[in-house]
Amino acid sequence: MRAIVGSMLLACMVAPTAANAQMIQCAPFARMFSGIQLFGAAASWWNQAVGKYLRGNTPEIGAVMVFKAIGSMRSGHVATVTQVVSDRVIKITHANWSIINGRRGQVERDVTVVDASPNGDWSKVKVWFAPIGKVGNTAYPVNGFIYKDGKSVAPGEAQG
Repeated sequence: MRAIVGSMLLACMVAPTAANAQMIQCAPFARMFSGIQLFGAAASWWNQAVGKYLRGNTPEIGAVMVFKAIGSMRSGHVATVTQVVSDRVIKITHANWSIINGRRGQVERDVTVVDASPNGDWSKVKVWFAPIGKVGNTAYPVNGFIYKDGKSVAPGEAQG
C-alpha cells in the first residue's frame, strides 16, 4: 500500500498540469522550429553562434532573429523568420510573446515584425502583439539574425 501511495504522490509531483504542459519558452521552440542548435538564454544565442553559424542583419527565411536582453526581457528573445514581406517587414514564428487567452507560453505563427531602426538595419523592431491586435509601439533592440545555412564558420572568419 505504501508503494502505491508513494507512486501516486510521485506521479502528481512529476506530471505536468494541462496548463503547464502547453507552456513553451522561446529558445527551445526556436531551436526545434529552426534547427539551429544553440542552448541557454535567448540573448546568449548571438555570441554562441560565433564559429558555428553565420550572423548578419538581413532577414532570411529560416534565420533566427535574436533580441537583446533588456529590463522587460531579461533573457532576451528569439524568433524564426518565416517570410520576408519587404525590406522593412517580415513574418516570424515564435513562442512566449503575447498573452493569449490570459496566458503566455503559446506559439504564434507568421506574425508581423517591422524594422523600426532609423538606418533600416533591423537593430530595432516592433512586433505584433495579440492583446492589442496589431504591431506594438515598443521598439525592441535586436542583435541580428543567425543563419542556419552557414553552419560551419572558421574562427576568425568574418561573420555576416
